[in-house]
Amino acid sequence: MRTYGSGWLVCLVCLVALVAAGAAGCRDDGSGTAAQVTLTTAPTPSPTPTFLATGGCAAREGVESAPSFHEVPCTSERAGARVVVRRAAPVAAGAAVDCPLATDFVLYVSEGAPVARGYACMRNLEPPHPGDPGAGGGPFTVVGDCVYATGSDQVRETPCDGSGAHAPQHRVASAVARRALCPPSTTLYVTLTGPQPPVGCARRV
Repeated sequence: MRTYGSGWLVCLVCLVALVAAGAAGCRDDGSGTAAQVTLTTAPTPSPTPTFLATGGCAAREGVESAPSFHEVPCTSERAGARVVVRRAAPVAAGAAVDCPLATDFVLYVSEGAPVARGYACMRNLEPPHPGDPGAGGGPFTVVGDCVYATGSDQVRETPCDGSGAHAPQHRVASAVARRALCPPSTTLYVTLTGPQPPVGCARRV
């Protein structure tokens, strides 16, 4: 019967450890003594920095009707808005977004190395803040906002102070889970989106 030296036994134990930990192996160098072999793995690549990450700032450039935005340090005099939340999920411009209610506007980020698609929820560093209640803008209609009818049971937001192109007709007084919970003084039901109850109870102004 063939026998094996102690070096093989040590190597067998070493191989068991190799399978369990994946960090080291052993070999027989011919002398009957197991020699330790260190195994190395490829380094993990560093993650690509996120364009307009949460907490970052952007500068607005170009004409007002078609502005462009560039990432700049928040200490820069060019900084105009801060990223409140950055989402990696790609969505089409104008689609529903997962942003805080106080968001002034949303930047949709197109894919391009090293930039990942997604969107950024932005808040102006200084007034005006169109996302504030009654200001007439922002991605959401919130309690305190005013709207006007556009026909076909549709409404659009407008500043409550009358400074917009359309005079306010109704003001959202509360947000509830369903229409039956609106108070008797409600004159219009408004569909709300974002992190809030879905039904807006509006009153004529």
